[in-house]
Amino acid sequence: MKIDPGKIRRILAVRNDRFGEFLLNIPAFRALKQTFPKAELTVVVDNRVKELAEAVPFIDTAIEWSAAKHSLFEIISLAGRLRRTGFDLAVILNPSKGFNIATYLAGIPLRIGYARKWGFLLTHKLRDEKYLGLKHEVEYNLDLVGLVGARTEDKSLALKVEEGLPADSFGINPQDRLVAIHPFTSDPVKQWPLDNFQWLARKITKELGIKVAIIGKVEEGIGRGIGIEGSLIIDLVNKTSLTELACLLKRCALLVSGDSGPVHLAECVGTKVIALFRNDIAGKSPKRWGPRGKDSIIIESPDIAGISPDEVFKTLGTVLKPN
Repeated sequence: MKIDPGKIRRILAVRNDRFGEFLLNIPAFRALKQTFPKAELTVVVDNRVKELAEAVPFIDTAIEWSAAKHSLFEIISLAGRLRRTGFDLAVILNPSKGFNIATYLAGIPLRIGYARKWGFLLTHKLRDEKYLGLKHEVEYNLDLVGLVGARTEDKSLALKVEEGLPADSFGINPQDRLVAIHPFTSDPVKQWPLDNFQWLARKITKELGIKVAIIGKVEEGIGRGIGIEGSLIIDLVNKTSLTELACLLKRCALLVSGDSGPVHLAECVGTKVIALFRNDIAGKSPKRWGPRGKDSIIIESPDIAGISPDEVFKTLGTVLKPN
C-alpha cells in the first residue's frame, strides 16, 4: 500500500504482552520510523515492559495498558484518549479485540492488524499464520508493518542501556568473568529440567572457576528455587528490574537459557547466547522464536529433556575462550 510519508504524523503501535515478544518487534518499530521519519511513534505496552520500551531508540512515547482483560468502559475510555491525540496510523501487533474496537472508535484512519478478534474493524489486515512457524517472529512483525509500506534492511535488536554495572553491584566485581543462567520458562512444555541447570551451574563454577548469575522472575527466589548454593553462585532471581537485567547481561560473557525473554534481551545488548529449544511444535520452534545474533547457538531436540547437560557444557566450553 502506497502512503505519503509526509501525511503520517502520529503512529500508534500496540504490543502489550510479555517482554520477549515485545523485543522482537524492534525491527518493525525501526521500519516505521525509517519509512515515516517525521512521525512520532507511540507504543502501547504492558506496565511491566514500559521501562524497556523507553530504552528502544525508535520509540518516542510509551503508554501503559496491561495485558489483563479490560471492561468495555475502559476500552471506550482508551478510545477517547487516542482520539484526543489524533493518530494517523495504528498498528496492532498482537491480535486484540479490545484494541481493534478502541482504534476504530478513536477514528484512526489507518488501522492494520490480523484478521481475527473482530478484524473486520481494521482497514488493512493479514491472515494470522504464525502458529505454522514458517518464519521468524521478527519477519512476521515486519510483514504486518509492510502493509503500509514500512521497510528496513536492519533486522537487528537494539536497546539503549548503561555500559555494564558499577563495581560490586549484586556481588559482581569488575574483574569477574560471568555467565548468566535463566532456568525458567513461561510455558512448561519448553522447560529443560531444573536439575540439569543445577548440574550445569555447578560444573561451570567448579571446572571453569567462573561466576554464575542465576536470573529470572519466579514466585520464590533462586539459589533456593533450584537448590544451588556456592561462593561463585549469585542469586539474582526476582532481584533486578528489566533494565538492570539488560545491564547485567551486557556484563556477561554468555547466557544459557531455554526459550524465554532473556534470550532476546541478551541479543539486544550483544551478549552470546546458548538457547535450548524443543523443535517438534511448529509454533514454538527455534525457527520462529530462536535468537538470531551472530554469536548465538541453538541446541534443539523434539524432546527438550533429551538435551544432555554434558552436551550443553561442551558447547559452552567452545564459546568461552580462555581470557
